[in-house]
Amino acid sequence: MILSIGQWIFLALAAGMAGFVDAIAGGGGLIQLPALLIGLSNKPIPMILGTNKVPAIFGTSFSAAAYFKRVKPDLHLTLSMAIPAFIGSASGARLASEFPKSIFRPVIIVLLLLVAIYTWKRPQLGMEENLKFTPVVRRFVVGGSGFLIGFYDGIFGPGTGSFLLFILVGVVGYAFLKASATAKLVNIATNFAAILTFTFTGHIWWKVGLLLAIANVTGSIFGARLAIKGGSPLVRKVFLIMTFLLIAKVGYDWITIK
Repeated sequence: MILSIGQWIFLALAAGMAGFVDAIAGGGGLIQLPALLIGLSNKPIPMILGTNKVPAIFGTSFSAAAYFKRVKPDLHLTLSMAIPAFIGSASGARLASEFPKSIFRPVIIVLLLLVAIYTWKRPQLGMEENLKFTPVVRRFVVGGSGFLIGFYDGIFGPGTGSFLLFILVGVVGYAFLKASATAKLVNIATNFAAILTFTFTGHIWWKVGLLLAIANVTGSIFGARLAIKGGSPLVRKVFLIMTFLLIAKVGYDWITIK
């Protein structure tokens, strides 16, 4: 399949916007994955999912680097979440072509609604760091959450950044800005695991993925700089907007896709 110039422009703009949004508060998959589903409509779903991970990991890595110049995450806690997330994502990606996505949609809608309502009703949530639990319990919580979210990211994906961010803010007690930086590292792990798995199964179109990575990285750099400048209040606002948009998108898919 040879893409036209119009298709390349469409996919590149979508990847750039996805990187921009994802760098601030997650949710870039809401833009990039549907664009790939449209632009690569004659390709099998596993290949679209695999190709999607290539620009995603590049964009997330560059935005993480921008964050780390100003925000220093707890590397021990990050690893406690990222390693199980890596394992979960690899496991999910192996089942991506076999598992019916329809069973996820109603569950994801309910979870996203709970996340949005909880965050909306607590305007001070994530404005300042207020860590909960002991360090050992925190690592257990993020480890279990990381595995489950990683599995979901490998097998389906939409909303992964939102779930990571919410666990770190609403459950662990990080401020939004630090949580966003931490979530980027964990998301790199889930993307990398999925890329390895999709590579082994031959489900990545590298030419498209790498070219879109350039656009995604460009958007990610601008998004990360804006997030650092705007701080936790900006990240919270974008997080809420993207969560509500994800609810609408997944709900629409649930109703229209059989």
